[in-house]
Formats: sequence, structure tokens, C-alpha cells
Amino acid sequence: MNAELKMIFNFIKRLRHTTPATLADLRVGESAVLGEFEMEPGTAEHLMNLGLIPGVQVTVAHSGPGGDPRIYRVEGTELALRGELSRCIAVEPQSAAAD
Repeated sequence: MNAELKMIFNFIKRLRHTTPATLADLRVGESAVLGEFEMEPGTAEHLMNLGLIPGVQVTVAHSGPGGDPRIYRVEGTELALRGELSRCIAVEPQSAAAD
């Protein structure tokens, strides 16, 4: 019994460790709900004017050569963001079953 519980908790720990926390952590084709922005207020306001609003679903559509920049799809609009900026946007990943 203890060995089974230990395996389960180790599995859960690995899941938590590999769960994407920022927009930059998502892979092409994955979706997430936008969370908090950790950046200058002016930059955050500009992104919100473009449609990146906390609570909105975003999908990684394409990736540039070498993975940067990436194209994100938000409510029918595609936006290119560099990795440096994408790492400042928290997300709540969506499971494949929810899509």
C-alpha cells in the first residue's frame, strides 16, 4: 500500500513540475487561459488593447525559426510575441478534453 501511494505522489509531483506556468511554456497547438501580466503597466495596457486580456483563451498557432517569435491566436486575431515578453504572462493551461 505505501509503495503504491509513493508512486502516485511522485507522479503528481512530476505533473506539477511540468505544468506550463507562462505563455512561453506552451507548445504549438496548446491552449490556455491568460492570467496575470508581470511587466510594466504601459506594456500590459498595450497588449490588452491588442486583445490579450486576462481570462481570455489563447492558442499557440505557429513558431518562428528557432522558436522565437511565436504566433498566438486570440479570438480570431493572431499576434506575434517574443519569448522574453511571453515569459511575463501567466497562464492556466487547458486540458485537451476541454477543447
